[in-house]
Amino acid sequence: MTTKIDLAEPVVVERTLNAPVARVWKALTDADQMREWYFDLKEFKPQVCRITEVIPEKKIAYNWRYKGEPGDSLVTFELFADGEKTRVKVTHTGIETFPKTPAYARKNFEAGWTSIIGTELKQFVERKG
Repeated sequence: MTTKIDLAEPVVVERTLNAPVARVWKALTDADQMREWYFDLKEFKPQVCRITEVIPEKKIAYNWRYKGEPGDSLVTFELFADGEKTRVKVTHTGIETFPKTPAYARKNFEAGWTSIIGTELKQFVERKG
């Protein structure tokens, strides 16, 4: 496979968190909570705008760009209830539109989302219980 084909494949990370869907959804959509585990966001509302799709407690998708850099991608979080646990699936498409530099390598996105979902979000929602 060529690098271009590899990059065009979405980055998908799935983890099961020991927390109910409502708690995980709030962590993904409440700006105060997001600042604790994700990024220091000035304003974030779960509404369709830069956010492209919202299905409460099931799915949120939004554009992902880097200021001053070319490229436009889409990040989708999907939540699946599993009793009192939640399976979170993150899909990041469009990374092939970013600059072809080591900073935007696919492995960096894979490692980043694995850490964000498998460590940061997981620890945050599991200690909130």
